[in-house]
Amino acid sequence: MQAEVNALRGAIPQGLLEPPLTVGTVTPGSLDDQVLAFPETLPPKQWYIGLAITLTALVIGFSFIGYTIATGIGVWGNNSPVFWAFDIINFVFWVGIGHAGTLISAILFLFRKRWRNAIARFAEAMTIFAVICAVIFPLIHVGRPWLAYWLFPYPNQRALWTNFRSPLLWDVFAVNTYFSVSLMFWYLGLIPDIASMRDRTTSKVRKVIYTVLALGWRGAARHWQHYEKAYLLLAGLATGLVLSVHSVVSFDFATSVVPGWHMTIFPPYFVAGAIFAGFAMVVMVLVVVRETMQLQNLITTRHLDVMNKVILSMSCIMGYSYMMEGFTAWYSMNEFLHHGFMNIISGSYGWAGWLTIFCNILFPQILWFKKARTSYFWMILVAIGVTIGMWFERFVIIVISLHQDYLPSAWRLYKPTMVDFGILLGTFGIFFTLVLIFARVLPVIATTEVKAILPEAQPSHHGEDHHV
Repeated sequence: MQAEVNALRGAIPQGLLEPPLTVGTVTPGSLDDQVLAFPETLPPKQWYIGLAITLTALVIGFSFIGYTIATGIGVWGNNSPVFWAFDIINFVFWVGIGHAGTLISAILFLFRKRWRNAIARFAEAMTIFAVICAVIFPLIHVGRPWLAYWLFPYPNQRALWTNFRSPLLWDVFAVNTYFSVSLMFWYLGLIPDIASMRDRTTSKVRKVIYTVLALGWRGAARHWQHYEKAYLLLAGLATGLVLSVHSVVSFDFATSVVPGWHMTIFPPYFVAGAIFAGFAMVVMVLVVVRETMQLQNLITTRHLDVMNKVILSMSCIMGYSYMMEGFTAWYSMNEFLHHGFMNIISGSYGWAGWLTIFCNILFPQILWFKKARTSYFWMILVAIGVTIGMWFERFVIIVISLHQDYLPSAWRLYKPTMVDFGILLGTFGIFFTLVLIFARVLPVIATTEVKAILPEAQPSHHGEDHHV
């Protein structure tokens, strides 16, 4: 029977065969030796250089945050009527970055897309780090972060009650729930690998730490049964959160009457943009991890090709959304909406609007070509362009819509200050510092999931050296 299967595979044209998910001979033992050995070894010199750069950016960012808290948010460029500026731009941007991880982990897991297995762990970690960066901005935006507990709905003697009709309060619940579920989902997937590291390590200190983190995991059949049920449950919860969290973030804008914000397309538009920006960031970081940690046999060109296809698809959806914004402004015959849209094309910040269109719509079209989708140069260039474009998209939505509102006498241009740029730089420092630490402390690939797609795990395997 196996000979007949092999003969049938040989009769299929090479272009129609499913590309391999691993390259070369990968066994469960060699996989553990390759992935689980990183935390046990000293990092290379390049890692220390990268960590020094990211820590410098982190220190700069926290210095400006401390300066803001000590002085007041008047040191930012915010003005009347642009009360929301870099703080909310960065909040929406980082929440969006965190969407790709949950999409790769949860939704693709439910659809049984096995190509996710090698990259899901790293994407999940990036979700946690991005949400940490996002949460910083609402806290410092209130001006007095030490009084942030006043915002929580609990019985108190100050007669302060939150407004449950405000989308800003919905944000608090949505983002916190998203972070909690994503953190549990990420940690649950780590437990079998941490247990393997516990059994491999010779360091007494590491053994104690891994023993505590492994929660008594021994790989028993009952352990796996409970693990799979919990993983499936959290995947289902996270799937709903992928769609709801950025939809709720879009309600901050869509439920208002500001021209350019009051649009029903915002929820799906924001979700697509979040996936778009998140996948671009994952591609950028994954390429670096793949090369520096010598994981080419596990993170193959097929993984990068499929992820770039997702970026291309999201780019087309974003293009459709931009066209619908223009069509709505024209068809509605609303002079305020029309004025707001024209500001994006030809106003004082028209350059930001055209930069957004180029980076998010035009430039990613190069990914139609397979050579571009599998070339480090082009995929990184497109990913950087998309990251820049999606940040400026939030700039366009917030600043352009606010700087000219219904009251012409209050119109005013917005100019960011050095503090604004410093805090933005600091969040990138936080994000990449956490990424570097994670890459050296915990396994970046879910070995238990990758083992499930190795030839030895397939029912039809009889010792042949072939790929799934």
